[in-house]
Amino acid sequence: MRVLINCAMSVDGKIALPSRRQTRISNEEDMRRVHWLRNQADAILVGIGTILADDPKLTVSEKYVPDPRQPLRIVLDSQGRTPTDAKVLQGPARTLIVTSESCKREFPGAETVRFGKKEVDLRALLRYLEGRGVKTLMVEGGETVIWSFLRDGLADELTVFVGSIILGGKGSPTLAGGEGFQSLDEARKLVLRSCEKLGDGVLLRYEVIK
Repeated sequence: MRVLINCAMSVDGKIALPSRRQTRISNEEDMRRVHWLRNQADAILVGIGTILADDPKLTVSEKYVPDPRQPLRIVLDSQGRTPTDAKVLQGPARTLIVTSESCKREFPGAETVRFGKKEVDLRALLRYLEGRGVKTLMVEGGETVIWSFLRDGLADELTVFVGSIILGGKGSPTLAGGEGFQSLDEARKLVLRSCEKLGDGVLLRYEVIK
């Protein structure tokens, strides 16, 4: 399975305002690219933090892609906090909520699977998705989810759109949150594969070294 992390950040590395309120950093050119990327993926994955903060649909917009495929939507929600009226539970695409084994909640309008004792076991989830025929998984955030995939060496590619904006805030979410690596020797290494101007921003594509 190919695992692609895709995100947008400000020049100072922030992916949202200090309030964690939804912030559009991508320009129109990048939005078109993201929707085409979604359309080519078999599944799109986010964490519960993204659902609670942004309430995204996680669908492919016909504005950018005619006759979209609508890949499987996956939410990592170890404690089962997804609201019943969340947009990810509505619309034309299928949804998979992934909880820990300790969570017994079911979600109308979605499938539920359970991996891991207290937190979702990502390796077990990826094996499960491969068994379902998922060949390309697109990880869209947020910072804790991105950190987990990078920390565990589960991502193959990282694509970052850098918008021409400064958000600031020492508590603002960054591309990768979590506890962070404790030394440069432990840090996840990347290889820059391409860099291109995209409207008023820059698109960076990296290979993730495992």
